[in-house]
Amino acid sequence: MVADWANRGKTVFGMSPRRALGLFPLDRARLAPQHRRMSRPAESFEITADILLRAYSIGLFPMAESSDSSTLFWVDPKERGVFPLDGLIISKSLAKTLRAERFEVRADADFDAVVFACANREKTWINAEIRRLYHELFEAGRAHSIEVLQEGALVGGLYGVSLGAAFFGESMFHLARDASKVALAHLVARLRRGGYRLLDTQFVTPHLASLGAIEVSRSAYLQMLGRALSIEADFNAWPIAKPMRGREALAHLAR
Repeated sequence: MVADWANRGKTVFGMSPRRALGLFPLDRARLAPQHRRMSRPAESFEITADILLRAYSIGLFPMAESSDSSTLFWVDPKERGVFPLDGLIISKSLAKTLRAERFEVRADADFDAVVFACANREKTWINAEIRRLYHELFEAGRAHSIEVLQEGALVGGLYGVSLGAAFFGESMFHLARDASKVALAHLVARLRRGGYRLLDTQFVTPHLASLGAIEVSRSAYLQMLGRALSIEADFNAWPIAKPMRGREALAHLAR
């Protein structure tokens, strides 16, 4: 997650086995230098949804400088943020909110609306090309969203990319208190249910650290990523058509 959680409630979080998709490693030097956070513009060659998946498979992800920018950059942090899937910190107040069922939580019900809400702030790294590419990944079943609703209105959510047993959290937002925390709790519960091994948050903010996120070195992250990509997880292990209740999410988190 790149932006601060305090910034209008918006936060950046931040496969089947590679041979099954033909996702063989690309030249990292071509996509992003080892010792720079941002590389040359990604416009140096055409970005497709397939190339985006290949980039994730070797630890890279794209960003734009602003919503109206026509250029994307590959990002390759020296220190990577991850959420240990058995380490999400659930405070007493968050557990109470989950049990009280203050929100209705769905998955993959309105992906584009979540992306739009995540981008709807004064400064954003989500431009039109990002929205196009991740919509294509969603249509291909490679990107997913969690939606948090209150009285029928979308008040929180997150989205990310799924490859193997890795989930790459991209962005989240909240318009109601605790809505993004509820989305994260439901995501982690779903990932645990589906057999995931890695939840990538890209960067760690103090807020994310308070919820259990940690930093690991680039080399350690790539080892974690390699192990996760060798396993097949299932985002739909909890059926998409069946909304997960707060108590059910807590039960999965407790296992």
